[in-house]
Amino acid sequence: MATAQNRIVVDLGPLRKSVEDRVKSGSYASPDEVIRAGLLALEREESGTDEWLTKLAEESLADPRPSVPAAQVFRELRAKYGRPTGE
Repeated sequence: MATAQNRIVVDLGPLRKSVEDRVKSGSYASPDEVIRAGLLALEREESGTDEWLTKLAEESLADPRPSVPAAQVFRELRAKYGRPTGE
């Protein structure tokens, strides 16, 4: 049984129908289960992104090639793609 300190009230807006549909289909026993599953999926996604970014940073730091100055990178990008609109 949930205690007052475990309970959070959330306005799901249009997502409420999605939660209700999942419970109605029998995929989940309650709205609480749907929300918990969604949060666990978000944690997995963020963890995977963090691991990927960490790996990229480690590879970059281990790369023996000299760094390219940011100004040069932007010059090359602008030459290739042009200036973004709004500048």
